Amino acid sequence: MMVNIANPIYDSVFKYLMEDERIAKTLISALLKKEVVEVDMRRNEYTNGNRNKISMFRIDFGARIKEDDGSTKLVLIELQKTWLETETLRFRQYLGAQYANPENILKDCENDGYGIPMIAVYLLGHKVGDIEEPVLYVKHKALDYDGNHVTKGIPDPFVDSLTHDSIIVQIPRLRGHVNNRLDEVLSVFDQSQREVGNHQVLSVDEDKFNGDMEMMHILHRLITAASDSKLRQDMNVEDEFFSAIENRDTAILQRDKKIAMQDETISKQGETISKQGETIFKQGETISKQGETISKQGETISKQDETIAAQKEQILSMVKGMFNSGMPKEQIADITKLSTDEIERLLNS
Repeated sequence: MMVNIANPIYDSVFKYLMEDERIAKTLISALLKKEVVEVDMRRNEYTNGNRNKISMFRIDFGARIKEDDGSTKLVLIELQKTWLETETLRFRQYLGAQYANPENILKDCENDGYGIPMIAVYLLGHKVGDIEEPVLYVKHKALDYDGNHVTKGIPDPFVDSLTHDSIIVQIPRLRGHVNNRLDEVLSVFDQSQREVGNHQVLSVDEDKFNGDMEMMHILHRLITAASDSKLRQDMNVEDEFFSAIENRDTAILQRDKKIAMQDETISKQGETISKQGETIFKQGETISKQGETISKQGETISKQDETIAAQKEQILSMVKGMFNSGMPKEQIADITKLSTDEIERLLNS
């Protein structure tokens, strides 16, 4: 039978869900793939109260888990949930605060002064790059210089105090992906089950969980949340907030797109002006070279004019000398190959 449950991706619903110790144990056990004997929500709960930039819900759990040898170990679960993509700096800042918190230091006799082993869990409402796995386990390893896995003495409280494992859940990649216990528990976050036109409600087939008392308990808790007027109001507030965020982001995107187009136009105009400048420069070089050529031609003509003038002066001197020596004009013309009229003009010049 299909039932309507409140969408636990909403901060208000998720907080209401995780305040139930039984559900917290179920989810953390599925995430860690170990039995959680005891769990408590720590008093230092952090949420994005002012909601001025982004929704990032944070909550801490102290979980005592059973090891394979039957012993138990206390671990700190740093759970962070976000709807939108955010800078990893925000996650790192929160983890840094937990590392620095003196309440997260063990005070038993055996491990006094060491930090409680920490596991960071990220429930993301967005995809991470091209990673297709809905759930990603990132674990640290102890290696020697040659890259060999060191097992002797590991785990060690000193090492565990300074490093932590991470579990990354990509909620958009859940989409009907159920292959194990964790997939089953996380299926209540599957956003492909949202009702059309109402993202606050998921439509889930409860028959899939018949006989599973823990999953039925989760469903009943979310069914109750769906009918809670206070939670519905809180979800409305979150919707209004994210609508404002989306409108802002859309405006920023359009502004950035417009600026990019303007930058591209300016860049193209700059390229055109640069090319025009190169053309003008080349034309200037051509004109300069043409001017040099004309100048050289002028110098050549000037030298030719000087040569002609000198030749004329030489012919005039020769003609006058022959005439003054009594040589007839006709004989002078025959020698110089000039006409008698030219001889006459030279003599009269």
